[in-house]
Amino acid sequence: MANSWFQVGFVLTTGINSAYVLGYSGTVMVPLGWIGGTVGLLLATALSLYANILVAKLHEFGGKRHIRYRDLAGHVYGRKIYSLTWALQYVNLFMINTGYIILAGQALKAVYVLLRDDHTLKLPYFIAMAGFVCAIFAFAIPHLSALGFWLGFSTAFSLIYIISAIVLSFQNGMDAPPRDYDVPGSSGSKIFTTIGAAANLVFAFNTGMLPEIQATVKQPVVENMKKALYFQFTVGVLPMYAVTFMGYWAFGSSTSSYLLNSISGPAWVKIMANLAAFLQTVIALHIFASPMYEYLDTKYGRSRGNAFSFHNLTFRILVRGGYLTVNTLVAALLPFLGDFMSLTGAFSTFPLTFILANHMYLVVKRNKLTTLQKLWHWLNVTVFSIMSAAAAIAALRLIIVDSKTYHFFADL
Repeated sequence: MANSWFQVGFVLTTGINSAYVLGYSGTVMVPLGWIGGTVGLLLATALSLYANILVAKLHEFGGKRHIRYRDLAGHVYGRKIYSLTWALQYVNLFMINTGYIILAGQALKAVYVLLRDDHTLKLPYFIAMAGFVCAIFAFAIPHLSALGFWLGFSTAFSLIYIISAIVLSFQNGMDAPPRDYDVPGSSGSKIFTTIGAAANLVFAFNTGMLPEIQATVKQPVVENMKKALYFQFTVGVLPMYAVTFMGYWAFGSSTSSYLLNSISGPAWVKIMANLAAFLQTVIALHIFASPMYEYLDTKYGRSRGNAFSFHNLTFRILVRGGYLTVNTLVAALLPFLGDFMSLTGAFSTFPLTFILANHMYLVVKRNKLTTLQKLWHWLNVTVFSIMSAAAAIAALRLIIVDSKTYHFFADL
């Protein structure tokens, strides 16, 4: 059944206000400061809206609808780019899901510390628990349309941790002495952290699966998708802005990459907010893992009939369990959330959302564009290609530095 533009806009808004919003005060504002962070967030919002609208406009051309990003790229460029886009999408989703498991582990650890501050259990243990819960959820929900009422729960959980984070940050900020808002680090390291933060900015707004979402929109598809995107990038970004700015205002350059670790307040509120962040993350991961689940189901032969038949349930346990085991192992091995955001932004968000979007639009519409418009799109392709390469180098350097500082399976 096709969805209204408002329903799709609401899903997109839920996506950008996932538990990742609890990280942006520390991973965007701290390395960029007030001016750089604010200008960067506004610029990333505008550029992401523009790039997503370009992709939305290409949904119907060549006499057919393109319901997958890789199908769209394949139609424009051919088989090789179809495969490359497919690979970029799945790398993108794998890294987003790895970040979700890190977040879920941090939320569980925060609850544990509030209840029993004995530090017996370390972060990798909680990441393993989070991966296990995500796997149980993946076995129980056979396909995306079976989420149903869980989407409503997801929204409720988001409201709990967003409101808790904003209110407690405000209270903490009012009670705190003047904060230090200087960008930390040496002049050399600041270059890399600034580039990494730029990748975090584009990561914040983009899913890398817009055509797949657009496939569910009612006719007229392009106009309705544009309405959904306008909603996402105006009303939808406000909660994210509020959490990001309030957290940085309250704690300055000492803000944690997981905001709920910085705030102080009633234990029951913090426990409730962390549990809400954990549960929302489990649901969000399932949404972002669903394209991989769909591929594995199709490739390795899920049988028809009852989704909970012995064959189908066993299949899900083995295949989805295997996929999430790899996700969880990587998350526990390198639990550096900000670095994973940067890496995802560099390797997949920049190429999928900005470079491909502009170049595909250029190729498809080349006979209708003026010389100035063509130059504009080529400028976008060039600038974002340079930024993607620079961000990849910066993100890999950050991971290497953090690995040396904290070692593998770090307890952050």
